[in-house]
Amino acid sequence: MSKAPELLSPAGDFESLRAALAYGADAVYLAGKQFGMRSAPKNFDQNQLKEACLLAHGMGRRVYMTCNILPRNDELSALPDFLCYAQECGVDAFIIADLGILDMAKQYAPKVARHISTQAGVTNYAAANALHQLGASRVVLARELPLTEIAEIRAHIPDELEIECFVHGAMCVSFSGRCLISSYLTGRDANHGDCAQPCRWKYHLFEETRDGQFFPVEEDNTGTYLYNSRDMCMIEHIPEMVQAGISSFKIEGRAKSAYYTAVTTNAYRHAIDDFCTMGEAYQLQPWIREELEKISHRAYSTGFYFGHEPGQAVHSGGYIRHYNQCAVCEEQRSDTTAIITQRNRFFVGDTLDVLPPSGIPLLVRCLSLTNEAGERVDSAPHPMERLLIETDRPIPAGSVLRIKTA
Repeated sequence: MSKAPELLSPAGDFESLRAALAYGADAVYLAGKQFGMRSAPKNFDQNQLKEACLLAHGMGRRVYMTCNILPRNDELSALPDFLCYAQECGVDAFIIADLGILDMAKQYAPKVARHISTQAGVTNYAAANALHQLGASRVVLARELPLTEIAEIRAHIPDELEIECFVHGAMCVSFSGRCLISSYLTGRDANHGDCAQPCRWKYHLFEETRDGQFFPVEEDNTGTYLYNSRDMCMIEHIPEMVQAGISSFKIEGRAKSAYYTAVTTNAYRHAIDDFCTMGEAYQLQPWIREELEKISHRAYSTGFYFGHEPGQAVHSGGYIRHYNQCAVCEEQRSDTTAIITQRNRFFVGDTLDVLPPSGIPLLVRCLSLTNEAGERVDSAPHPMERLLIETDRPIPAGSVLRIKTA
């Protein structure tokens, strides 16, 4: 078998970064306070960026920094200092969409590898080779490519030019990412990381001679969501993606929670490792697929990978949610007790689903709760409250606790 693919996870903040590293990411991608295509996450200031690189490198992992906006003239003067500082911090690669930034990165941060963002819309091997000649060591391919075309690109590019592809998470209706809908409707520029996600909104038709009368595009009592793309989930297709020559499996989600990062990273880590170990005998363990139902998501699809379209989740603009994260285990005190920090309310007597650092989920029953005042309580109702929990099985430190809601 060829070299195992890299698992690349999102880190919108330090909590997500730690979750990605704890649950097996080979590399993380994050943004500074400027020039990244997500403004909703907290992102990383200069001190945090340096700390993130030290933490990841201490574990033998890599840090990629998004520098993938489409800049205007007045933004260019701030780029040299930004690029130089990222190099000083030890960033392993920039993710770049703009040719001007690509050239500036070569000049001001020559020690940092250059990856081409999916925003660049690379759909063929001629474009990939041209970008390689300009100094790129990796291309993140456009999301609308099927695996057959990815394999063809792999066959026509140098071995040292890596291919990165998204394998999980939200899909933009403008699949390679350049979109003006948000800017047009709200003034929030998607190409500067401030998308209002109008593709997720409900829409109706308006007939110009019938002022004030609106009609659903499709007759349905929940409305119609024309542009609301399904989420991607390729967990059942690890062998096909490896065979196509994809070097890095990328999980979408810098604007999502640390819990999401932990669960998705863990699932793909186990699936990749199982495939590398078992080879032709590989079969996806059912619990791994089930884990991806324990995060909030839209209806899943395989995107364009098999020649189909992802389609839209037309009946709802929201998420499917069957589980809530309810706590994080800070310290294991004994085989039956632990210190936890609450995230969502749960009760004594509830069965909790635990995702430990090993990544193999287990069920425990909450037998008692004691607050910091030493008082026995029936429930954990206060966010971020520290509690002593007694259970019928050990909860390892670092575990994520969740509870089924539906």
